[in-house]
Amino acid sequence: MTKMTDPKKTYPKVDAQLYAWPFDGDLRAANTALMIIDMQHDFCSPGGFIDRLGLPVAGTRAIIPSVARVLAAMRAEGFHIIHTREGHRRDGTDVPANKAWRLARAGVPIGAAPGPCGMVLTRGEPGWEIVPELAPWPDEPVIDKPGKGAFYATDLELLLRTRNIRNLVFTGVTTDVCVHTTLREANDRGYECLLLEDCCAAINPASHDMSVWQVRVGAIFGVVAKSGELLRAIA
Repeated sequence: MTKMTDPKKTYPKVDAQLYAWPFDGDLRAANTALMIIDMQHDFCSPGGFIDRLGLPVAGTRAIIPSVARVLAAMRAEGFHIIHTREGHRRDGTDVPANKAWRLARAGVPIGAAPGPCGMVLTRGEPGWEIVPELAPWPDEPVIDKPGKGAFYATDLELLLRTRNIRNLVFTGVTTDVCVHTTLREANDRGYECLLLEDCCAAINPASHDMSVWQVRVGAIFGVVAKSGELLRAIA
């Protein structure tokens, strides 16, 4: 179970680019959540969705140890931990027609043609599960989403508001798709966003670098730091 800490305990700002985060220095376990985006077998393991597309999973797997270190440290200090998973209903009723068509055309139809991790992007299948190194604890919410952004068709915002969370630390995959979409949505809703660049990955390293740059430039969507900077702040 997550450790309970003093809700008034504050931590130093994180040394991030382009400003020390959070902007007002109000960094507490009570108002800050670690977002672990889509660290599922479908995106990180052989036989999953990405692998079946013929794309490498080495990069998405490579960040697991870094995310695990941040997860352990934030759990120890009592920060909120929120996991997300992308997946659709088994009957396919929440799959947009164009998404179903695109993935069928790519040879990995949703909810059909089971592979080593079962049916891709389908709730309840092995590929939909989070990798064991980052498995959620019983009291850590998991947001099951049918799309890229974690706010769409989910209760994520309700959960954040009822817990009075306003600072979000972003990790997971992929940097250029689900992580970036959720971060942008959070920014528009007024959340203070920090992207840990060594705890995110994209299929194409150049896409990861560009996505990180988009967050960093002008602090339009948030700020960027390495995980070590965050760990030093909360140590």
